[in-house]
Amino acid sequence: MAERQFVVCMTGSSGAVYGVRLVDALSMAGAVVHVVLSEPARRVLLYEEGIEDPSPEKLFARPESVVWHGADSVEAAPASGSAGVEAVIVCPCSMGTLGRIAGGYSVGLIGRVADVALKEGRTLILVPRETPLSLIHLENMTRLVRAGAVILPASPGFYHRPKTRDDLIDFVLAKILHRLGVDSALRKPWETPDDLYEDAT
Repeated sequence: MAERQFVVCMTGSSGAVYGVRLVDALSMAGAVVHVVLSEPARRVLLYEEGIEDPSPEKLFARPESVVWHGADSVEAAPASGSAGVEAVIVCPCSMGTLGRIAGGYSVGLIGRVADVALKEGRTLILVPRETPLSLIHLENMTRLVRAGAVILPASPGFYHRPKTRDDLIDFVLAKILHRLGVDSALRKPWETPDDLYEDAT
């Protein structure tokens, strides 16, 4: 059976670690992951994670499963509707990128692969982290949902009682993997805690 293929695009929004960890989760699940990193995303990686020269070997646990594409490489395979890409995930997704996708302004490879996903009826997941949201942001999101995209904000929950930064990140990643139908140890079924209904008084 052919390996599943996904495209993960990382933009200049805060939360670069979400994109890095998502690529790791998909590659560990046995998928081929095409990665597109915008120039602002590179600067965010430096500022937030201290990564000066990003490369698959430095960023990902299984670099052999990662196909690296330049942000301007509009001739790359994932830019074609005939490529065997199952889904495109923009994570994290800046509001500028989200707005351009909503407007059909497919400049560069990130805009192109998102545009292709929509026109081919494939899964497109956008993971914004911005807050608060303006009316323009909300209207762009509404337009994208009507076009078939999934808006999955990087909004970690707390009912699983997170203890570390990784717990918060994994909560969001599990939501993305669920929408992709990818099995992972991050996807844990909800179990009601034994002490949920105990009288704390």
